Amino acid sequence: MENKRKNSRVPFQVIIGLDFPDQSHAECETEDLSLKGVFVLGVTGHKIGENCLVTLRLVGSTSHLSLKMKGTVVRVGEDGLALHFYEMDLDSFFHLKNILYYNSENPDALDDELSAQIESFQSKEHE
Repeated sequence: MENKRKNSRVPFQVIIGLDFPDQSHAECETEDLSLKGVFVLGVTGHKIGENCLVTLRLVGSTSHLSLKMKGTVVRVGEDGLALHFYEMDLDSFFHLKNILYYNSENPDALDDELSAQIESFQSKEHE
């Protein structure tokens, strides 16, 4: 099967919460993570195109941090679903970027993806 992903994914297991308009999933696990999305294990019963609030919880020995993003279901499988992040605040973006750099086998590829996304944002601002 051809990989159509435009963003590098890193294996990253963390507790995530999903809040759909009619249902919540509080203690889910992630399989992998990218700058633009996440695969969540064990969540079923949703359709492609549904939106949700995503809360990624980072728990350390001395601190707790929650990243909040808005996501859309882009793929549904027997083992879970894939979400595309379509909105997040700047703090969440920078924390997400740092998680990916720290866990990536190829940080240079992440630099290229980040540069392309910044250029895309800038060109949209000038339209």
